[in-house]
Amino acid sequence: MLVDLDNTLIDRDSAFRSAVASFLAEHGLPGTDLGWIMGLDASGYTARDVVAAAMVDRYASTASGSTIHALLDNGAADRLVLARETEEALIAARARGWTRVIVTNGRTAQQEAKIRNTGLDRLVDGWVVSEAVGHRKPGPEIFHAAAGIGRISLRDAWVIGDSAEADIAGAVALGLNSVWVSNGRTWSQDAYQPTEITGDVATAIRRII
Repeated sequence: MLVDLDNTLIDRDSAFRSAVASFLAEHGLPGTDLGWIMGLDASGYTARDVVAAAMVDRYASTASGSTIHALLDNGAADRLVLARETEEALIAARARGWTRVIVTNGRTAQQEAKIRNTGLDRLVDGWVVSEAVGHRKPGPEIFHAAAGIGRISLRDAWVIGDSAEADIAGAVALGLNSVWVSNGRTWSQDAYQPTEITGDVATAIRRII
C-alpha cells in the first residue's frame, strides 16, 4: 500500500492556511492576502523558492526573509493533526498484513517532520521522499524505491493519493491499482482513470483491505 502524504494522509492545506492566517495577523497584514498566498502555494506544488521570492517581494517592508522562510518550512508541519479515522484505518491495514509505505514529493526535512509530528512514523513501515531519492512522482523510480523499502512487489501494490497527475497517472503508467482521494472534487481526466474514488484516505484504506 503506497500512500501519499500531503492532503491524503494529512490535511496539509488546512494546516498551512492556519499558519498563514497567523503570519498575516502577527504582522498586521491584510487578511484578504490569505487567498493570494494559498493560490500562490497551489497546495505545495509551487516550488518553495518561487513562493518565498514572491512573498519576500510583497512583504519586504513588514516581514523578514527568514520569517517567511520559517513559515514555509515549518508552518504546516507544526500545526498538523492526524485524524483518528486515518490512524485507525492504518492500524486495521497492519492487522490485515498490509505493508504501508508513504510516497511523497517534497523536501526530506520538511516531509519527515510532518511524518514524525503526526505520529505517522509509528503507523507505517517506511517512507520515500522525492528529494532523498532524486525522483518525483509520477516517475516510476520513486514507486520502485518505495516498494524496495517496504520489501513488497509492485505487481500487487495499490497507490492512494489526492493528485491525479502525481499519484494516479503514476500508478496507471505502472499498471497498478489506485484510489483517488477526491477531497470533495470531481474527477476530470479523460486520458486515464483510478481504480476507485473515495472522499477520504480512511475510506480508501478500508476499501482496499
